[in-house]
Amino acid sequence: MIPKLIKVRQFFNRERIEDIEGKVRTEILKLGISIRSGAEVAIAVGSRGIRNIDRIVKATVDVVKELGGRPFIVPAMGSHGGATAEGQKKLLEGYGVREDLIGAPILSSMEVVELPSDGLENRVFMDKIAYSADGTIIVNRIKPHTDFHGDVESGLLKMCVIGLGKHKQAIEIHRFGTYGLKYLIPPTAKRIIEHGNIIFGIGIVENAYDETMILEAVMPEDFEETDKRLLKIARENMPSLPVDKLDLLIVDEMGKDISGAGMDTNIIGRIYIDGELEPDKPKITRIVVTDLTDKTHGNAIGLGLADFITNRLFSKIDFNATYQNAITSTFVLRGKIPIIAEDSRTAIEWALRTCGPINIERARVIRIKNTLSLSELYISESILEEIKDRIEIIGDFVDICDKEGELIPF
Repeated sequence: MIPKLIKVRQFFNRERIEDIEGKVRTEILKLGISIRSGAEVAIAVGSRGIRNIDRIVKATVDVVKELGGRPFIVPAMGSHGGATAEGQKKLLEGYGVREDLIGAPILSSMEVVELPSDGLENRVFMDKIAYSADGTIIVNRIKPHTDFHGDVESGLLKMCVIGLGKHKQAIEIHRFGTYGLKYLIPPTAKRIIEHGNIIFGIGIVENAYDETMILEAVMPEDFEETDKRLLKIARENMPSLPVDKLDLLIVDEMGKDISGAGMDTNIIGRIYIDGELEPDKPKITRIVVTDLTDKTHGNAIGLGLADFITNRLFSKIDFNATYQNAITSTFVLRGKIPIIAEDSRTAIEWALRTCGPINIERARVIRIKNTLSLSELYISESILEEIKDRIEIIGDFVDICDKEGELIPF
């Protein structure tokens, strides 16, 4: 038995930028950057599903051309895309960062050059193609990390290191575990800025609706301050579940375009990294995930964060891409395979049966599309009673599975 759920809407701050192209141009030009005529400029773009990334990158390309440069794109994404040049290019194309649309070539390679690392615990690497250019521009979203928390998490510094350093740098940093992510990225990024050719960066913050809220172009010497300042804003504007205690969370889809961990650990309250403390909240007894996004290209890293998945999800897994990600990060628990159910209904029923001595009719259940999209969600009656003064009811209580045992359209 599965309790009926009702669709509701919760509300967050929706400040956003409408004129993406105009804002990018204004931000870059305010820096007073001069680019030598004909200079080759690499624009480093990562594998995260950043809203409007195609528009942001194209606008950057256009401004670089306006200033006299010859821009090209380099994938900056560590081990993603199966740690292959072709796979990383394909990821970018899936986000709309295509040569014919952007107006610049994509030069993808896993080759790196080694930079001086005297005094550091780790070696330092940079994408060989980007390093050989006349300058490199970093483009990345600034947000809370899914593996650790600190003053600097996901942002411009991380893109300099894990992104531009490709698979070799990702392995080098990740072999230190979360210590490497928390303490080695800032000094390593400083070495790349000192010995590389970074000319500026574009920091992006998204609101709780996965929309572009802030765009800032900053000089390399300001990357760390910008990461710290914008991280606070990003954290304040993160979406969240409306309650902190659940019997069951149903997630329609997961993927690398949703989060580096497949599902945002800040949303689901699970980290699953040896030695890292689990979050105090939310507390969720069981998690069911029913599908992979198309844009993740089979990379199912993070499936180990779930308790149950469907055969449909399992059939889409590219184990090479998934295991490359898990082994490079060293967070192997996230690459483990949960219990596989024939369909969504079975997965949900099994999950509820393993929640302990609860009244299933009164189970605390929420269904979300993914961990980025939390404005509209399905909730059970027991949760509705708790939050009815804080949400808008959209429909009526319904069976969330159809006759074939799959979830009804969101």
